Amino acid sequence: MFDLAQRHDGDLVRLEVGEPDFDTPGHVIDAAASAARDGATHYTSNAGLPECRRAISDTLAGEYGVDHDPDEIVVTVGGMEALHLAVLATVSPGEELLVPGPTWPNYETQATLADGTFREVPMPAETGFALDADRVIDAMSDDTAAVVLTTPSNPTGRVFDPDECRAVVEAAAEYDAYVIADEVYLGLTYDGPAEGIAAYTGHPDHVLTVGSCSKAYAMTGWRLGWLAGDRDVIDEVVTIHESTTACASSVAQHAAIAALTGPQEPFEEMYRAFEERRDLVVDRVDAIDGLSCPRPEGAFYAFLDPGLDEPAVDVAKYLLREHGVVLAPGDGFGDTAPGRLRLSFANSVDRLEEGFDRIEAGLAEY
Repeated sequence: MFDLAQRHDGDLVRLEVGEPDFDTPGHVIDAAASAARDGATHYTSNAGLPECRRAISDTLAGEYGVDHDPDEIVVTVGGMEALHLAVLATVSPGEELLVPGPTWPNYETQATLADGTFREVPMPAETGFALDADRVIDAMSDDTAAVVLTTPSNPTGRVFDPDECRAVVEAAAEYDAYVIADEVYLGLTYDGPAEGIAAYTGHPDHVLTVGSCSKAYAMTGWRLGWLAGDRDVIDEVVTIHESTTACASSVAQHAAIAALTGPQEPFEEMYRAFEERRDLVVDRVDAIDGLSCPRPEGAFYAFLDPGLDEPAVDVAKYLLREHGVVLAPGDGFGDTAPGRLRLSFANSVDRLEEGFDRIEAGLAEY
């Protein structure tokens, strides 16, 4: 859809890409520039700068209730590398990576790169794709090496129930497996406290927490993430890190320190803007006949059900071609929810209103 949109002439409302529409705040850029001018342009340790790991450690504990010493954290080239390293460290060839669906498609690629197998466990559409621990647990076996829980979810925006997450972690521990908690959107949780999975389980040693500055801090291009977990696992991850990227960018690490420890007002303004847009999305979806979606409780996605018995990619192409609004087909997020369309509300209120006007007209015409 992104490529089709690039080739399309005319005004488009772009609601397909999962990236904040805000620029990185000035104090973060200034800190990075100052660090570069002062000579912070060299390798860091494989695990990352001590002060960066400390800033991450303090943020995890203070904001999300997840306690890890700095030595239990490795700074990575974005959340993507943190996921890659977590899967490489836990999934041996032939072992299984379980993921509740619908799901972000990159997890399957991560399993393939580790010579493992991937299994999507469908969550029930009638509950808005809420996490059903029993379904995940029933899918576990001696071949299960890790389970990925993404909360808030991409593509649904759902925040998983703590009791359901706890049950999955406890079952994984019985199989000597890990839960990889992909929490890159945790800072964008709207309807309740933002708490990490490792904070409310009796087996935090079986949880590997993935985080990132990309979403809540509008720093996608800086490529700065982290993986936190049991010290023995992190020590192995640091060894693998030497053979992938060696270390995250030194300049980006200084930017992360400024983002995590500096003034928070710019990020709080972004949060309030995303929350306002979420409310707008809920109101507009409710007002369009035949359109529905699970209530987005976090992140900046709505997983729309247009109520049509048609392939989602055909509907998405039609809406782009005939009505100038770009959405991501739900088929790209696994086999659980064919026919759905993912909308990203990482766009201005005016453009969202215009986008929904076009969606409403397009679905009525279709």
